Amino acid sequence: MSSIRTNAWDELVTSALLGTDRRSPPADVLAPGREAPVALLDAAAVHTVRRRAGLRPAAARPRPEPAPPDDRRELPEPARRRLAVLLADRAAPAGSGGRRGAAPDLTELLPQWLAAANERGYRAPASALPALLDAARARTDLRAPALRFAGPRGTWLAGLNPEWKFALRGTAAGTAPPAPGDGRAVRRLWEEGLFAERVSLLGSLRAHDPAAAVALLAETWPTERAEDRLLFLDSLRTGLSGADEPFLDLALSDRSRNVRATAAELLSALPGSALAGRMAARAACCVGLDRTAAVAAIAVEAPHECDAGMERDGVVPTAPSGRGERSWWLGQLVEGAPLATWPERLGGRTPEEIVALPVADGWGDELHAAWCRAAVRQHDAQWARALLGAPSQPPATGPGTSSLGERAKLLATLRAEERAGWVAGFISAHGLSEAFQLLGVCAVPWAEPLGRAVVDALDIARDAGSYPWSFSGVMGLAERCLDPVEAGRLELLTAIPDEPEGASPGAGSYWSEAFRRLVSTLRLRAEMHAELSAQPR
Repeated sequence: MSSIRTNAWDELVTSALLGTDRRSPPADVLAPGREAPVALLDAAAVHTVRRRAGLRPAAARPRPEPAPPDDRRELPEPARRRLAVLLADRAAPAGSGGRRGAAPDLTELLPQWLAAANERGYRAPASALPALLDAARARTDLRAPALRFAGPRGTWLAGLNPEWKFALRGTAAGTAPPAPGDGRAVRRLWEEGLFAERVSLLGSLRAHDPAAAVALLAETWPTERAEDRLLFLDSLRTGLSGADEPFLDLALSDRSRNVRATAAELLSALPGSALAGRMAARAACCVGLDRTAAVAAIAVEAPHECDAGMERDGVVPTAPSGRGERSWWLGQLVEGAPLATWPERLGGRTPEEIVALPVADGWGDELHAAWCRAAVRQHDAQWARALLGAPSQPPATGPGTSSLGERAKLLATLRAEERAGWVAGFISAHGLSEAFQLLGVCAVPWAEPLGRAVVDALDIARDAGSYPWSFSGVMGLAERCLDPVEAGRLELLTAIPDEPEGASPGAGSYWSEAFRRLVSTLRLRAEMHAELSAQPR
């Protein structure tokens, strides 16, 4: 075969991708009487051997700088071995084939192990860093805890492998961001850094000195791109206070509609802001007591137009498809008004009494939904309780909203113990079929009343011969969130029950298997925490 030119490999690849009918192979690889596809494959085989055999040593590169020190504690030896097992198991896809068997799912335990190791201030073993970075590359939910555990040495190592470049986002070439108190370094990175580095810097500075972060952002605000301004503005949610109002008022006049909307949302979360006062005045004109009713009730007169002032304050004038304009405007006004507006406006009543009032002309769902959004935005636990109502009430007839997603958001405004107690009461009254979203906002490990309610509900479903696969999601949550001390009580549920008449075929053995997996997972979690609490040698 004739010699192959230096750039022939690219030409061969192009012909192979497009097909020899559309792109003929190079003329020097074709021979009379031979079909083009055969000639192409022969040429590719020869050229592959030449490339491998003729590889020249690359020029030596300078030795990389030593990895920075990491002064955190060493892992105890049992915890090192456990980490190696968890990282080795990560290649097995979670839940593949409808995961069966009683063995714990180690891929779901790695995030919990990393969180516990970070809480105790351990550093990652050097030998585990490559596998740890590979795991973080494959699973975005692992990145934050894995990079924190990997520490400065993990960031240093990531700078030597392009596949780990995700670990360098937010840092300059793998270096740690400057200390918030180092004004000169902060300013240099803010003026010269990449966008991700600047976002990370602004977040770090905001947590340390909120006013300094706003001052830094204000200096370059007019020259930033709209999409960058939006993300920078979003970082002000941390430590939001009345001191941010002047800057947010400026952002209300921004060229970008999304930036204006975010600024208005942040201002409405400050009940003492001028914007919140304007929204309160508008909302109060629309909602009040019905003076004509024989019993106390709320009357609503939705706005008839969306004027320029409303638009400047973040009210979106165009309603979504299928939504009436007036109800759309009303919802935004009520959502943006301070919740303290309503007791005074509605006869000095408490939030519970206000929510219980009938609302005339079918405006109740719209009004209650807007109050739900306002309670979440303003982190108002008293209004959240009123809108949630008693957990024993059916979701469809609750005082605030029938949406479980909205209820989960309201629950997030409550203290962890109160949240767990409410969800436990909900499960006791309504079972598990509608509790999955609510369980997701509860602190881990679940408080004892919540864990008991979940286990009791699973036991009831098991004894009733319910279709077991419909509870697999809750079972998965229980494996990760139930307190490991519950393992002993659950042991009784691992036996295969007698299947009642009409039960799903095979339900008993599935329930037994699922409870055995739950018990083994809880015991493994207890072992993990014990290993992390052991004293290093």
